[in-house]
Order: sequence, then structure tokens, then C-alpha cells
Amino acid sequence: MIAGFLLALIGHGVIGALDVLINHELIAKVPRRRGAAREQRLHSARELVFAALFGALAWFEWHGVFALAIGALLVLELAISTVDQVLEVDIRTLPPTERAAHVVLFVNLGIIIALLGQQLLAWAALPPALVRVDHGWASWILSGLAIASLGWSVRDGLAASRLRRRSRMGGNGGL
Repeated sequence: MIAGFLLALIGHGVIGALDVLINHELIAKVPRRRGAAREQRLHSARELVFAALFGALAWFEWHGVFALAIGALLVLELAISTVDQVLEVDIRTLPPTERAAHVVLFVNLGIIIALLGQQLLAWAALPPALVRVDHGWASWILSGLAIASLGWSVRDGLAASRLRRRSRMGGNGGL
């Protein structure tokens, strides 16, 4: 049986990917939008955090003090998403599809924190170790999400750098 936090993580990856592709890329064209460098940096950081979470939990249990690393990633993700949400509504009008996606993502993040938090408490009580596990198809999907998130993190980081350079040079940076 696949743990609930793994299913919630997979769901988050799928919903997050749809949000990025539909809302950020097709509708808002954020990577080309003038003034979006900070938003792109936040997106890049969030994608990097999720790449680490997906990859770390696909094949390992984090026992003892190692559980703190996963907990720190969850806290970091919550901070990044909160800052991103505030920033986005200050710099652009979000379409209804993006606002709805963000509600679902925040609710699901709460589910992940609740379920994974319980698991982290159980793991923290064990002797320190990284224990290899195989969750079958879920491990492979999480691995794919980790690779996709890492690639998208690099892509958004490069877009943020390009947008920042353009704004310093006085270019229009796109839209």
C-alpha cells in the first residue's frame, strides 16, 4: 500500500505542472513578462525544493536526525509559496484558473504537511539512517517529477536572470 503522503506529493506534482504549463506559460507568459524576474526566482526556488522532496522521498526513509532535512524542505516550501502568492497578486492580475489552482495547491500542501509530518515524527524516533525503500510505481513517478522539477527550476532560474539583465539594460523584457 502506498503511503498517503506519497500520493499527495504525486498529486501536487501533477497539479503544479498543470498550473505552470497552463497559467504561467500559456496564459500569463511569466518567463517573458517584464518585471517578473523576482517571481521567476521564487518559482525556480520552489521547483528546486520539490525536486529535492520528490527525489528524497522516492527511494528513502529519513530516520532520526535526517528527518529534519525533509521538515526543513517543507518549511522552506511553505515560506516560498507564501511570498510568491503575495508577490504575484501585487504585480499581475491572476486568471481564475491560476487562483483556483493555487487554492488547491495550498490545501494539498496542508495535506502533505499533515501526513508527511506524522511520518517524519515516527522516523525521527528511530536511529539516524537513510533507509532505502521501493514504493513501486510511486517511486518511479516521484523520480520523474524530481527530474522534471529540477529541469524546470534551471529553466526558470535562467529566465529570471535574463529578465533581470533586460530590466537593468532598460529592455522591455517581453510583454
